[in-house]
Amino acid sequence: PRPALKSVNMYSTWQQRLSRFFIIPQRVILAIMGFLAIMNAYTMRISLSIAITEMVNKTSGGVIEEDSGVCPIDEDADPDDFTGGEFDWDEELQGIILSSFYWGYVITHIPGGMLAEKFGGKWTLSLGILSTAIFTLITPWAVQSGGSTALIVIRVLMGLGEGTTFPALSALMATWIPAKERSKLGSLVFGGGQVGTILGNLLSGVLLHNIEGWSSVFYFFGGLGILWFVIFTLICYSDPESHPFISEKEKAYLKQELGTLERDRTLPPTPWRYILTSVPMMALVCAQIGHDWGFFIMVTDLPKYMSDVLRFSIKDNGLYSSLPYLVMWIVSLSTGVLSDWLITSGRMTITFGRKLFTTIASIGPACFIVGASYAGCEKVVVVMLFTFAMGLMGTFYPGMKVNPLDLSPNYAGTLMAITNGIGAITGIIAPYVVGVMTPNHTLEEWRIVFWISFAIFNITNLVYIIWASGEVQPWNTPHLMNKSVESGDHRAAIEAKESEAKKSVQSQDAIKH
Repeated sequence: PRPALKSVNMYSTWQQRLSRFFIIPQRVILAIMGFLAIMNAYTMRISLSIAITEMVNKTSGGVIEEDSGVCPIDEDADPDDFTGGEFDWDEELQGIILSSFYWGYVITHIPGGMLAEKFGGKWTLSLGILSTAIFTLITPWAVQSGGSTALIVIRVLMGLGEGTTFPALSALMATWIPAKERSKLGSLVFGGGQVGTILGNLLSGVLLHNIEGWSSVFYFFGGLGILWFVIFTLICYSDPESHPFISEKEKAYLKQELGTLERDRTLPPTPWRYILTSVPMMALVCAQIGHDWGFFIMVTDLPKYMSDVLRFSIKDNGLYSSLPYLVMWIVSLSTGVLSDWLITSGRMTITFGRKLFTTIASIGPACFIVGASYAGCEKVVVVMLFTFAMGLMGTFYPGMKVNPLDLSPNYAGTLMAITNGIGAITGIIAPYVVGVMTPNHTLEEWRIVFWISFAIFNITNLVYIIWASGEVQPWNTPHLMNKSVESGDHRAAIEAKESEAKKSVQSQDAIKH
């Protein structure tokens, strides 16, 4: 036994020595790596939106400029920026290519959440990102050898890999981040989406402008994804208990705040029947569909609008397509802090706060997007209006995006998978609808697309205003719910309600997805 004891002592000594190298607490390192995971996921996802404007031949089947709503090319612009590439893909096929990612993305959401809850989030997250990175790297080879069909297959496979990202991160954060830090660390992690979109658009524009051909975009972002995988697997772990070089001080703090250092394996099975028949849950899904429709139209098709209608050069396109997301990121972080303050200081209830911020994020963008289509070829005005629209969309984060944590802290990962998964179906429909409705990519055709978005934003928001809730639902603790019903004793139900009321106070600090 003595040698065994000696090796344990040596191991714990090494643990302590290693932990001294990390000035930042391990939960913050996890949050930073989570931020970089989402950032990488988004750059790999959206790089095609800019690259496709250089892959497709714009001279064939083009539209006569004076004839309809396409803006003239600036006099000082390089004409080569507007010829495009070698592929003759029509608008409908481009719509299918851009939406194919979401076919795979939708499928792995719920399995990703369940795998992360069962086996921990580390490998569910990292292997998903790794597979997406590998498929991104081989995209140029696939397109050259198999054309549009191979590109569609590759994009579906990328979607399958990336579908686990959000559910796995929700599971990781539940085991690592105390309630009182969820607001700021959650905002940091999920801000990766906007930062990824900013960098994806900006760097794609720079790479395409300075390097001949379009393949550099895929090599660059795929390479970054693999680099992230290597670092993440070396320094991050699924829960504090299994982390080899976490300090004793942080371990004690997390145990005090979270109550446990391991995943809760005693939770009853997911109460699917209650979740799927819950009215606040349906209202949440509805709001997610509205948000995702607007968001996916902007993420996937804004670069095409800038290129085809406003006739921005590729470098300008990257810059101006990324600007709205920068504002959105700033707004989502600042309104998150504002929302927490308004709720904790008793100035508004959680339910009212969620509804207020969701309404701002629906009505504002709806009006500005339509306004942009009436600004014609006034490029500065159009970019400003799109930037206002996306900026206001940032208030979705303190609104309906954190609502799963209010409804059920215990099953937040599953609720996240359901709402995000159903919402992502709009990512399949939106680019295809845009492709079908804009065969000549004119201003008039795009205006109809923006009016449809206006209607979807407002209808889904109305449903959310009427039926949404910020209260913990009874099915959050199905075992207590069933007990009280079986015994005819309401005390258990009241106790459950009281304990969940405490959790709902904590959920103002909920994750800003």
